[in-house]
Amino acid sequence: MKRFSILIAALCLCLTGCGKQTTEAAAQIFAMDTVMEVAAYGEHAEQAVKYTEKRIKELENRLSRTKADSLVSGLNRDGSIRHLTYDYWNLIARAKEYRDATNGAFDITIAPIMDAWGFTGDQFRVPEQSELNELLKHVNSDEIQIQEEPAHSVTLGEGQAIDLGGIAKGYTSDLVEQTFRANGIESGKISLGGNVFVLGGKPDGSDWRVGIKDPRNESGLAAILSLRDAYAITSGGYERYFEENGKTYHHIIDPSTGYPADSGLLSVTVVAADNGPDWAGAGNGAMCDAFSTALFVMGEEQALDFWRNGGYDFDLVLVTEDGRVVITAGLADRFEEVKDSGYTYETVS
Repeated sequence: MKRFSILIAALCLCLTGCGKQTTEAAAQIFAMDTVMEVAAYGEHAEQAVKYTEKRIKELENRLSRTKADSLVSGLNRDGSIRHLTYDYWNLIARAKEYRDATNGAFDITIAPIMDAWGFTGDQFRVPEQSELNELLKHVNSDEIQIQEEPAHSVTLGEGQAIDLGGIAKGYTSDLVEQTFRANGIESGKISLGGNVFVLGGKPDGSDWRVGIKDPRNESGLAAILSLRDAYAITSGGYERYFEENGKTYHHIIDPSTGYPADSGLLSVTVVAADNGPDWAGAGNGAMCDAFSTALFVMGEEQALDFWRNGGYDFDLVLVTEDGRVVITAGLADRFEEVKDSGYTYETVS
């Protein structure tokens, strides 16, 4: 397994108009198969970043399906687990909630399908339809039983296994927010691949500028958002894929078919407000992560209908295969087009 690495740089910055000093701490961490970048500003910034690294390492060890001694591997192996901490129990409960909210477009019991395609161990192949048909019988989070009393427990349905890859990085962002706040951080940012959380504004008082990657250009951007106290989490087929016989197969699987989603979208970014100081457990980071996957599966029309339904508070940026960037109305004043990107831009309400 790849090991964690962290490099922390700290320096003192004098705040204008007072003698108080604030510390900037920055870290680069490799975890969950991606490079994560963390920056915090405040009197206890270095401590906050160190605690963040510790929490990320704990999550990697507990939620990874490729670690034999992880919580998830144990649950998949034994079919049930008792005396979970509330945080992990709550994460699985939230995953079930998001499955129901999206009519199955997000489903953590997709694990056997991911294995069949080779996305778990990077041994890619195109499975036979008969194999997928058999595995699809076990893809249904409604069969997961969760109990809060007398002990937090989770029991899988027969033949089931879970994969938290579609929600784990967002949940990590939730815990980073909690860690920042517990250490008095008022300005900070974490980027976990396509998962971004920003606390407050930048130290100079301006908004954080968060770029949305151009799925058609590895080094380009499709749009820029100006954000503070917010999550912006993106899912796209360009993130992980393989090619066979001239056809591309990406890692976002439609739980209803067992095949990579073919929805007309290149990426989905879900944006939501921070959780606030009193929140604990899976929050808006986990929600944004799950919904970015689900709405990619749904496609543009259903994704916008889901947003308009108002059951959850978030906004969207959709990048489509036909060269459009679609922005929901709540982001209209926080959105910047990218010159010469080749996209046309439209705002919907």
